[in-house]
This record gives sequence, structure tokens and C-alpha cells, in this order.
Amino acid sequence: MVRILVVEDDLAIRTTLTRGLTDHGAVVTAVGTAVEAIRSVGAEQPDVIMLDLGLPDLDGADVLALVRSSSDVPVVVATARDDEREIVRLLDAGADDYLVKPFSAAQAMARVRAVLRRTAPAGAADRTVRVGGLVVDPVSREVALDGRAVALNRKEFDLLLALATRAGEVVSKRELLADVWQMPWGGADRTVDVHLSWLRRKLGESAADPRYLHSVRGVGVKLVAPDPATGGAA
Repeated sequence: MVRILVVEDDLAIRTTLTRGLTDHGAVVTAVGTAVEAIRSVGAEQPDVIMLDLGLPDLDGADVLALVRSSSDVPVVVATARDDEREIVRLLDAGADDYLVKPFSAAQAMARVRAVLRRTAPAGAADRTVRVGGLVVDPVSREVALDGRAVALNRKEFDLLLALATRAGEVVSKRELLADVWQMPWGGADRTVDVHLSWLRRKLGESAADPRYLHSVRGVGVKLVAPDPATGGAA
């Protein structure tokens, strides 16, 4: 499921948009201020931000700049401002798309899907990954395990995708830090460990009793399909 952070100060619009996006299958976190937005980017790790510009505590353009200073999460600006120069300025400043109010939830969701397609890794559109009963779709950013949807946050999904695309290989924590967190020099192995723990829990396994995610002491971690006969590694 796509996780969307809606940043909109108007309560009525925020409520309507949240309901509409949820009805279209998204997991929505909705906030009304810039401070809440910046906090939620780190805490919720959304797949897409839908950003209003007219916020009460800080202009949305400044929020965009703050987000871009620390994250590459796609941002769809959603505002009543329709000046062409303003649109060009925001796109040049790092916005990925622009919606002019009023718009429907269906239109907003279509823009979200389009942005995710454009920002997906090269070749991702035809690269749905299947490992055993695990299916990872890099375009819709959806995960299914044995036919059931698994809700992951942004970094959990990125971590799973990095391992699934190299299924059967042992991937070092340094490689995962570089690929998922853009931290090529290491020094934060605990970050990987914590996210692996969360990911295992959502996949219904543990480090002591793994099915898909297997740690190789002193080397890294690998993702493999379970052995149908035992439920463990094939």
C-alpha cells in the first residue's frame, strides 16, 4: 500500500482528501502545519508527500526546501496557486508534480501513481520480484506474502526491495546502508538491524526463527525462499 503524507491546513479539505485517498487504497497520515510535516517525514517515512503551500507557520515552498535537504521522497504540491512562474519555480526547487485546487481524490491518486512510476528505479516497471510466496512490486510499492498484503513504511520497503532483487546473495550491511540510506561509509549498522527487526516482524518471522531473512554472522543478510517441506531456508 502507498503511504501518503497529506500536508493541508484546511481541516475540511484535509478530512475529505484523507477519506478519498484512503478509499483508493492509500495509507494516509494528515497534518496541518509545517512543523508537523517535517516531524512526520522522519517518523512516518511516507512514499509520497502531498504538500499545500499556504500553511499557517511556514510557507510550503520552505517545507519543500527542508524536505529536499534530507530526503528524496516524491513531493506533489497541491495548492490554489496557479501562476505559471510559481509552478515552474517549485518544480525547479524539487517538487515532482503540481496539482491545482480543486481536484478529486481520484485525480490526486493518479498523480501519486504517476510520480511513483517516474521515481522508481530504472527498469522497475517490468521488474516485480517474486521469492517464494513473497511478491514485491517496486512501482506500486506494494508487498504481498502468501496472497496477503503487508503494510511497510518507506525504508522497510526499500530494504526489502534491495534484498529481494538480490535474492540468494549475502548483502553486507555496508551495502544496505549505501543502497537504502545513502550512507556509503558505514558506521550505522544498528540502523540496518533495527529495520530488519521491524521487517521480520511484519513478515511473521524472527532472527531466531527466520523464513525469508537470514543473517550471516560477520557478513550480512540474505533473502531466500523458504523450503516448502520445512518452512525454513530452501
